[in-house]
Amino acid sequence: MTGKRALWTGVYPAATTQFADDFSIDLDATQTVQTALVDDGVDGLILLGTCGENNSLEPDEKRSVLAGAVEAVGGRVPLVAGVSELSTARAIQYAKDAEKLGVDALMVLPAMVYVPTVNELQAHFRAVAEATSLPIMLYNNPPAYRVNVDFETLDALSDVKNIVAVKESAPDPRRFTDIINRFGDRYDVMAGLDDIALEGLALGASGWVSGLTSAFPVESVRLVQAFEEGKWEEARAIYRWFMPLLHLDAEHDLVQSIKLAEQIMGRGSERVRMPRLPLAGQRRADVIRWVEEAAATQPSKQAAKAA
Repeated sequence: MTGKRALWTGVYPAATTQFADDFSIDLDATQTVQTALVDDGVDGLILLGTCGENNSLEPDEKRSVLAGAVEAVGGRVPLVAGVSELSTARAIQYAKDAEKLGVDALMVLPAMVYVPTVNELQAHFRAVAEATSLPIMLYNNPPAYRVNVDFETLDALSDVKNIVAVKESAPDPRRFTDIINRFGDRYDVMAGLDDIALEGLALGASGWVSGLTSAFPVESVRLVQAFEEGKWEEARAIYRWFMPLLHLDAEHDLVQSIKLAEQIMGRGSERVRMPRLPLAGQRRADVIRWVEEAAATQPSKQAAKAA
C-alpha cells in the first residue's frame, strides 16, 4: 500500500466520474478531478463508489477509470475501488481486475438489486475477499441498499483476514460505539455519511469517506485536521458552516447535487448518466443557493483575508 498516511485514515472523497457531451467517459476530466483532490490534500480516493456512478458504467469503462486513476495519482494516496455488481461472480472478477490494475484496496457492497439473507450476504463478502489479496472495507448503508451489515455478519467474517474495515453509513451514530465496543480494533471504522462525519470521528472513526469533499476539499481536510489537533472550536465552526451542504449526501439525489456543486466550484461537470437526470426546478435553485452561500463564506478564504 502506498500513500502519505495509513490506509483508512483522514479524508477519502468518493470521486466523481466525468462525462463528455455525448455521455461517454471523459477520462482526462476524470483524472483532472482526481488529481485536483489529491493536490488539495485529501488522504485517499474512493473510485467508482456511488458518486462515481459505478452502476451506470459498462465493465470496460470501470476498468478504464481505475487504470486512469492509477496513472494519474497512483502512489500519491491510497486508491480504493468500489465493488458494486449484480452478481457475486461479477464482483469476484472485478475485484481480481482491480488488483491487477494496481489499486490499493476495495470497498465491497452487497450484490445490487437483490436483497440477501444474512447467510447470502456473508457468503458474497467472503467469496469476493477470497478472490483477492487486497484489504477490503465493507460498505454498510441500510437506507440505500436495504440490507444491514449487522454484528452477526461482522462476527462471521472476523476470520477473513483481508476484511479489515467498515464504511458506516447508517444514520445512527450509536453504531460507531457499538461496533468498537463489540469488535475493538478488529475493524477500522470510517464515517460514511457526511452529516454525521464529525460525530463519527469523535466516537472513534478512523477517517471519513465523503461526498461534498469533491466540491470543498480544503475545508474537508482542515475539518479532520482540526479534530485531530484537538481544536474543537475550529472543527465545530467548519462543520456548522458545511452542514447545509453535508445534508445533501443523505438524499437520494446526492450524486446530482454533488456534481452540481463541483461544477459551481469549477471542479467538474454536473453531467450524469441516466437514469439520473440533472437537478431541475426548485431543487436545483436551492442547491445552487446553498453552494453559492457556502462559497461566499468559505473558512479557508476568510482565514486568508484575515492573514
